[in-house]
Amino acid sequence: MSFLTNINIDFYLLAYLVGGIPFGLILAKRFGGIDITQSGSGNIGATNVLRVLKQKDPALAKKLGAATLLLDAIKGMVVLMLGSLVGVSTQTMWAIAVLAVVGHCFSPFLKFEGGKGVATGAGVMLYMLPIETIIALIVWIVSIKTVKISSVSSLLAVTALVVASFIIHPDMPVIHTHAPVVIIYFIIVYKHLPNIAGLFQGKEKRVV
Repeated sequence: MSFLTNINIDFYLLAYLVGGIPFGLILAKRFGGIDITQSGSGNIGATNVLRVLKQKDPALAKKLGAATLLLDAIKGMVVLMLGSLVGVSTQTMWAIAVLAVVGHCFSPFLKFEGGKGVATGAGVMLYMLPIETIIALIVWIVSIKTVKISSVSSLLAVTALVVASFIIHPDMPVIHTHAPVVIIYFIIVYKHLPNIAGLFQGKEKRVV
């Protein structure tokens, strides 16, 4: 078990495990008495928490939806902050970012099922690429207010982030590759494939 004494390996495991904490499921069960994996879209993210609990208690739905969004966003950031505190390399920091998103999307606590990675991805990207993430957030806000479809807004936002990263950082500092950003992007797109199919079938619900 000597590999566990390697600080990089320790942080990789921590990022994956912390990223896998299903806050939406925990909050909805604890405070709403509902298993969101068995309701609505079955997703553990803030959107499904909001939609499912809104039928029961709109005020509670907003609080738990916001709490889920916040906790999902900061869980990866917390591990990154800890990594920065102990001085891990930039390469390790990027691996932490990727693994936090992997943990959320393929949680070890949910038989490797999970959320779509948008909030967790936004959190780690805000830490690693703040300007690009702010651009993505602006795109998301404009889209959610006009198109009013959560999946479309999320996909447009992450696409904007990737494009902005290539424009702002043609040569990514230290690591000299956009691979981590692209990997996170494709994970999020992959988790949205059912939504993309739903869009073509006209089944995606609007945010009201």
